[in-house]
Amino acid sequence: MRGVLRFEKLTLLLVTMLVLLWSGINPRDGITWLFEVVPVFLALAILVPTAKSFPLSSLLYRLLFVHGLILMIGGHYTYAEVPVGYWFQETFELSRNHYDRLGHLVQGFVPAILAREILLRKTPLVPGRWLTFLIIAVCLAFSAFYELIEWWTALLLGESADAVLGMQGDVWDSQWDMFLALLGACVSLATLSKVHDRSLAALEKRFSGELSA
Repeated sequence: MRGVLRFEKLTLLLVTMLVLLWSGINPRDGITWLFEVVPVFLALAILVPTAKSFPLSSLLYRLLFVHGLILMIGGHYTYAEVPVGYWFQETFELSRNHYDRLGHLVQGFVPAILAREILLRKTPLVPGRWLTFLIIAVCLAFSAFYELIEWWTALLLGESADAVLGMQGDVWDSQWDMFLALLGACVSLATLSKVHDRSLAALEKRFSGELSA
């Protein structure tokens, strides 16, 4: 079992590196690419060195992998021009490319499990209302801070920041982004909390066995 999990983590890492390489080859907008993939670089810089000393649950590794893919694809094309977003726009007769909406939904969905795992493992908190409240607060704070970063970037870059902001003419874009992050966090906690508990239990059992070996 440990060998299978180790192989899975290595596979996720390898695929991430390959997609990151593809993403950085002739991106639509270099500044947008850098802005969008910075979280991937930061995650790799933290997760790879701590993989043995502080391994995460299998569920969280998988979620972070999916989140990374969404960021790297969005960075390569810019969120407003991702081809699959255009397909949905044409198929369902939507007013805009909604790939960025997916990105912000996931921006709440995945960090909710990340915050949950850290709070459960590093604080005296236990599953319950306070834990749920704090996780949602963390996700909202992260989303709001991300919007501030986009604003600061727009001030620095001027007109060239359009691809970074990805507003597509929507004056309520920032509010939609934060609402979708909130919705993603709530859906994540409602659907994955029990799955996450089982994944954490498996991690604790496996990690304890490695320490005693």
